[in-house]
Amino acid sequence: MKHPRDILLGAQAGGAALPVCDHYSGAPTRMLKSLQLQAEMTQEFGACVFDVTLDCEDGAPVGGEAAHAQLVAQLAQGAAPEARVAARVHPVDHRAFANDMATIAGQAGHRLCHIMLPKVESVDDVLLAEKALERAGAGHLPLQVLIESPAAVHRAFEIAAHPRVQSLSFGLMDFVSAHGGAIAASAMGSVGQFSHPLVVRAKLEISAACHAHGKVPSHCVVTEFNDSAALQASASRAAREFGYTRMWSIHPAQIRPLLAAFAPTRDDIEIASKIIANAALADWAPISFEGVLHDRASYRYFWQVLERAHRTGQTLPSAVQAWFATLCS
Repeated sequence: MKHPRDILLGAQAGGAALPVCDHYSGAPTRMLKSLQLQAEMTQEFGACVFDVTLDCEDGAPVGGEAAHAQLVAQLAQGAAPEARVAARVHPVDHRAFANDMATIAGQAGHRLCHIMLPKVESVDDVLLAEKALERAGAGHLPLQVLIESPAAVHRAFEIAAHPRVQSLSFGLMDFVSAHGGAIAASAMGSVGQFSHPLVVRAKLEISAACHAHGKVPSHCVVTEFNDSAALQASASRAAREFGYTRMWSIHPAQIRPLLAAFAPTRDDIEIASKIIANAALADWAPISFEGVLHDRASYRYFWQVLERAHRTGQTLPSAVQAWFATLCS
């Protein structure tokens, strides 16, 4: 019997269904603690609810890039079998890039879920990274890319269209800095980034590019990591107003608020479960539910509500649980 995901999403079913939180750490002790926390929360929720991205770009000391890349490879290789571990390498024009890829993808490519490529300006950068993966024997690995400049935003649709690209992230700080002082510093804060026209335009362009090509839009970090209210408000706006389905974390205290912000409500989960269960009984023909007609167009929406609930560690009603036991977390 075909899975509801294949029936309802069609070609979209092949797209990535990523955890809603991407957690970054670069210092050796923090990388290790992040992996430990991921294992603990996987045990708690029964699924891996956030990625751990081990950071070479901002995590490696100047002059110590090679040793840091080796450490990242070792940590990835030693991670739990169910772990989702990624690595952010240096940009393609950095002297450490080639060694990052050879070491991390070459030694730990079989354990990584993706490589994060920062400061992507065009598809040419993606092609260079793709060739580096192939040289490292990791041609299967997807690339996630970081859009951090006005020129990259301009090319977001072209970048998102590349088959190797799985997700686009927005690099807020570098984007603001790239404007030579034309954007006020307040636009880097949790409030200003949702009101400055140039920042808003960039976020929407990246989100639209991802949705146009079946990729995952990942929202930028909130640097006020001690302010859980600001974080949750930002995450909620990113998800509900800007179309983002994933967001960065830079502190362990941000992970649970992010999961809560991206999770559907209990009422939404209950309604979606009833509609999907009844649709399955009708072999996906149109049904009437509480006086409203539903068909495959709305079934797709409600199935995606359930997928988001699963990715955020929510308990699913028994009527739909079996379908998610067969999905890869």
